[in-house]
Amino acid sequence: MQILGIGSRIDHSEFGKGVVTNVTSKHYWITFIDKGLETIDIDSDFEVIEACDDDVDTVSFAEVESSLVQILKRWSDVTEVVHIADKWKGGKLIMEPGDTDLQGKELPIDSFFHKITMVRDRLRVMEQKINSSKNLDEQEKIDLQQYITRSYGSLTTFNVLFKLKSQQFVGQKGG
Repeated sequence: MQILGIGSRIDHSEFGKGVVTNVTSKHYWITFIDKGLETIDIDSDFEVIEACDDDVDTVSFAEVESSLVQILKRWSDVTEVVHIADKWKGGKLIMEPGDTDLQGKELPIDSFFHKITMVRDRLRVMEQKINSSKNLDEQEKIDLQQYITRSYGSLTTFNVLFKLKSQQFVGQKGG
């Protein structure tokens, strides 16, 4: 589907002839000769009399929101909301010692998951601080980055707890 640019002329079955005066990701704002300004869906049925190039930015709200989230993640210590996988909600972690004379430990899996995500967030902050450091040379940054990557790799065991794959730990890729 072609997106019409501002200045395009159309003929609409209900509103008549008009000119596109604004475009959003879902709507055209059209000034009709007889009906004035109307908003119609982009996929509405109308005849194109003359199409102008799409010289408008039709970025959706979701795309803007996604970009903003990425910027905030990169430049702030704000942590994202991380959800535990549904099957683990309300569960518990049971640790049994090898020696049956000793007492085991039981804790809510949600608490354990929270601690794991805090470790992940602190590793990310450390990674950002290393990358933006003016006091480290490039080789030192690379060396420290490798330690962080290996730490992520050691934590991949806990990926089973994460609801979203995109929030899981990722270690060093094979190579």
